[in-house]
Amino acid sequence: MTEQLDAHVESGRAVLGRTLRFLREKEGKSLGQLADASGYDKSYLSRLESGQRLSKVTVMEDLDTYYGAGGLLVSLWKVARIDAFKDRYKEFMRLEATARVMRKYTPNVPGLLQTEDFAREMLSGSRATDVDHEAVEEQVAARLGRQLLLRRNPVPHVRFVIDELAFRRPAAGPETWEGQLAHIEEVAQWPNVVVQVLPFSAGIHDLMGKGSLTLLWQRDGSAVAYTEGDSNGLLTDDPEDVLHHRLSYDRLRDLALSPSDSLTFMKDVLEEHRS
Repeated sequence: MTEQLDAHVESGRAVLGRTLRFLREKEGKSLGQLADASGYDKSYLSRLESGQRLSKVTVMEDLDTYYGAGGLLVSLWKVARIDAFKDRYKEFMRLEATARVMRKYTPNVPGLLQTEDFAREMLSGSRATDVDHEAVEEQVAARLGRQLLLRRNPVPHVRFVIDELAFRRPAAGPETWEGQLAHIEEVAQWPNVVVQVLPFSAGIHDLMGKGSLTLLWQRDGSAVAYTEGDSNGLLTDDPEDVLHHRLSYDRLRDLALSPSDSLTFMKDVLEEHRS
């Protein structure tokens, strides 16, 4: 008889929650007693155990110490954090696909503006095996497919603020890089797209070293902010958080070159590359 595999895979957050509950019950504690002993709110602890929420790592460190778990909870938290990032990114992709207004800041060439050749070089890196090649081609196809949202009907109104570094550091072979620069210049002239360059002369700014920021507004006026660094992403719809990120974005937009000056900048960089 062939072994049947369970198609349902428990998430890292669910495993962490189940472990938290197991340790509490093993100690013979109620949620109320644990709240009193740990100093954390009872409802908060309940959401952690049910997998509805992911805590900060310091909470797991405290509970590791409380239960004498030898770092088990921190280890499970690290796995759950990766799951949470994937879930947030999936939700961000869903919201991005229906957004009517987008505001994006990135220190690099944004995925929505990448050419096929550029995306392939960026995603390939030093990989060389056939398996990796297939995986890269799948990622390239997914990235190019995502770009269709810039031309959907009704078209979204999109503004990119891109750091000058993205234009000054050739991140691909000469021909690929030339095609990438030309593509950004072309898209910057679409009626629904604005591209602004954040020059080096802007100096230190709110998002320096913090990765990218995307703000999305839906037809009903609801808004979210998504920040993404090297290894984590955070999606929030909290009005105060969204407002904070919007003000940061507005400051960057004000520091950036105007759309017309940015277009001139891009043309100049492209000419410099060709010469």
